[in-house]
Amino acid sequence: MDEKYDAIVLGTGLTECVLSGLLSVEGKKVLHMDRKDYYGGECASLNLTQLLQKFNKTLPKDIGRGRDFNIDLIPKFMMANEELVKVLVYTDVTRYLEFKQISCSMVYREGRLYKVPATEFEAIKTPLAGIFEKRRLKNFLEFIQSWRDDDPKTHQGIDLDKDTMATLYAKYNLSGGVQEYIGHAMCLYLDDSYKNKPIRESYNRILLYVSSLGKYGKSPYIYPLYGLGELPQGFARLSAIYGGTYMLDVPVDGIELNEDGKFKGVRSGDNVVEADIVIGDPSYFQERTEVVAKVVRAFCLLKHPIDGLEGESGQIIIPQQQVGREHDIYITCLSFEHNVVAKGTYLASVSTIVETSTPELEIHPALNLLGDIVEKFVTISDISVPKEDGTSDNVFVSKSYDATSHFVSVFDDIKDIYKRVTGNELVVKQRANQDQQE
Repeated sequence: MDEKYDAIVLGTGLTECVLSGLLSVEGKKVLHMDRKDYYGGECASLNLTQLLQKFNKTLPKDIGRGRDFNIDLIPKFMMANEELVKVLVYTDVTRYLEFKQISCSMVYREGRLYKVPATEFEAIKTPLAGIFEKRRLKNFLEFIQSWRDDDPKTHQGIDLDKDTMATLYAKYNLSGGVQEYIGHAMCLYLDDSYKNKPIRESYNRILLYVSSLGKYGKSPYIYPLYGLGELPQGFARLSAIYGGTYMLDVPVDGIELNEDGKFKGVRSGDNVVEADIVIGDPSYFQERTEVVAKVVRAFCLLKHPIDGLEGESGQIIIPQQQVGREHDIYITCLSFEHNVVAKGTYLASVSTIVETSTPELEIHPALNLLGDIVEKFVTISDISVPKEDGTSDNVFVSKSYDATSHFVSVFDDIKDIYKRVTGNELVVKQRANQDQQE
């Protein structure tokens, strides 16, 4: 390990593997290291045997073979048209993956589950809006989808970059309940602070939801067969094709700085591997990060689909106000169709930001929706963020994964680190696939 690299990446979580793949594609000489002997880091997919070992539990009866399970430690779905999917397509990582659609996207309201209406037709039918409000909701969605920056006739006196979402909601006289599902189940905001910000970001988020829904129908979400652990491995293969070097199950004992206080190299046993920059997850840089919140997650094995779910897989969002909380609760449900559980078994994952000293009690509203639970595994994890942006010493630390059941915040972090590392915005361009190159 005497040679010098352009970049060293520590940890094989999705954020780190995407950045490693992108830098390798751009001709950078990348060394990727991980203390663990498997890909995925905190967002790995474990088989049932590994999961039982992690939680020191015994195998439930009649649940299936351990190798039939691929359980995500950080459960999330992907929107069909989101930027992470575009990166997968443009970098040709999709050659290593196969996706399946999620059956439905639902929101919890007053004890019941409702499909998230995203089109004018669904707005007229949805029970989430009263008889008089349905048309106002329909007009709101038509306004969003017909807006053209270069056509003032479509603006209706609204400026997306100056007016707030609160102003737009008031213009269409939308109730708090309808605002709740738009903001939390379509735009996927974590709280209501977006209402006092310019409309543009919410407009883009609604269009993303609608366009993703329109791609395949039923729901905007897709999911890789065999679990999310396939994503980091796909980007690892991409990096390797372009010359990246991967080293798993190796000691990472710290970093070295030069006399100017800038990153010099990574210590591994008696060796120091040198590079211009280092990128890593918070577990490698605890002294450079701070804990800003905690996430409680429950992985539940069921013998039945969730009652009220329109299909055998889906996302359910419980908005915070529905259960008297400050943060939403997220539920993802997967089945045998996604190659993550044995036939006849379902995997429901619940997550939210911890607000009290009894985290498991906080997710009871979600657990109550699941019905009989065969086995449950509960974790509480820190959400850590870097104290500095890394530009002064070339040490770039990613954020921990949040409680959401989607990748919006993850890709925001990827873009942010990429810009800090390269000085450029991340612009995804279509690349020749491997077959074309050969």
